[in-house]
Amino acid sequence: MKKAKNAILIAAGLLLAALGFWQIKATGGGTVIPFLCLGIGCGMFGLGDVLAKAALRKDPALARQIEIVQNDERNLYIGSLAKAKGFDVMTYALAALMVAFALMKVSFQVLLPLVAVYLFIHFYAVYVRIRLEKQY
Repeated sequence: MKKAKNAILIAAGLLLAALGFWQIKATGGGTVIPFLCLGIGCGMFGLGDVLAKAALRKDPALARQIEIVQNDERNLYIGSLAKAKGFDVMTYALAALMVAFALMKVSFQVLLPLVAVYLFIHFYAVYVRIRLEKQY
């Protein structure tokens, strides 16, 4: 089942990437769709992950060691702390960008999606915090 899923993802990724590349060559890259297809296709392709898993199947000791390092509490704590710091920086950077856009009198068509994403991120952070506080 896992191999079939990987094969389907690889095939779909290759197809999307090829389609995107072909559209860029055919249309000269005048629209966003070809680049979107190329980006999603490359992301779905994920051959590196498949090859890494295949290599680790040959060396179970190395696979076990990598699993231990990835699940180590210290590494998980460091990763969570880095994400928290990144979120803090993103909050101030996006707020400064929105203020700068507003002072430059950029149209609402540009400013409103930025504000919507900013609010979505913060509402989601509040939602997750409430959910985690109920859980723990």
